[in-house]
Amino acid sequence: MSVAFVFPGQGSQTVGMGKALADAFGPAKAVFQEVDEALGEKLSAVIFEGPAETLTLTENTQPALMAVSLAVIRVLEAEAGLDLKRDAAFVAGHSLGEYSALAAAGALTVADTARLVRIRGRAMQKAVPVGTGAMAALLGLDFDTAAAVAAEAAQGQVCQAANDNGGGQVVVSGDKAAVERAVELAKTKGAKRAMLLTVSAPFHCALMQPAADVMAEALSKVTVKAPVVPVVANVLAKPISDPAEIVRSLVAQVTGTVRWRECVGFMAGAGVTTFYEAGAGKVLTGLAKRLAEGATASAVGTPDDIAAFKASRG
Repeated sequence: MSVAFVFPGQGSQTVGMGKALADAFGPAKAVFQEVDEALGEKLSAVIFEGPAETLTLTENTQPALMAVSLAVIRVLEAEAGLDLKRDAAFVAGHSLGEYSALAAAGALTVADTARLVRIRGRAMQKAVPVGTGAMAALLGLDFDTAAAVAAEAAQGQVCQAANDNGGGQVVVSGDKAAVERAVELAKTKGAKRAMLLTVSAPFHCALMQPAADVMAEALSKVTVKAPVVPVVANVLAKPISDPAEIVRSLVAQVTGTVRWRECVGFMAGAGVTTFYEAGAGKVLTGLAKRLAEGATASAVGTPDDIAAFKASRG
């Protein structure tokens, strides 16, 4: 049980992701159809064909990435005999990916997850008027230094550490002027680079409270089951299985820090030596290799990746 499955978040999307899987494997195609039905629209057409600007709208990106991740898991179950309960010690996902992890582990249905992340995407977009918030990456600072920079830059506004990605990558989020101050301040504190990110809203900070309220209401209307494998929660950096605690952590996650460095550290400390990133891109694969010394990490998102996964399991 030295295996963990991790699920990517926003930023990993590309037009065409998941198409080869859907073309090659019935279970993958079925997931995209299920998401289309749940949302009442052909999101799969946007995922497979674009345009990119439609896919990158937060309300589309979130269910799209979840669909690709779940398609991968369904194909692994059908083609490689994957059984998360038997084969994985933990699942975890980065921000939006936490929903994918919960769906993969059976805590949420795919249809409910698609609707929840569509609501989440819209609520996060609407929480702050466009242009008033910002996010910035501070590279080369440890988390405590970056958090101190954010606190100093706030000056009565919101500026907080949003993502602790590890490897000297911390993202801060908040009011635009405060985040701009943090970028300048970080350079004086030894940051290798500090730059504003192209994002549509300041995620994972106190400005997202309206979205957290929306998610609390949305989550109260769906059935959350105990996952078949513990989910390492973003805001707690520890595994949880109790449905009420899962809901609380998902609500807290909207305004709270994604503690990814600590999540990976927890899993590695608990004996995980192999990480599989299920879905689009390879962001978490790179982070796992840096954060979990001696661990192997690989991305599974294409038919070739499925074949490699099957081969590795003999």
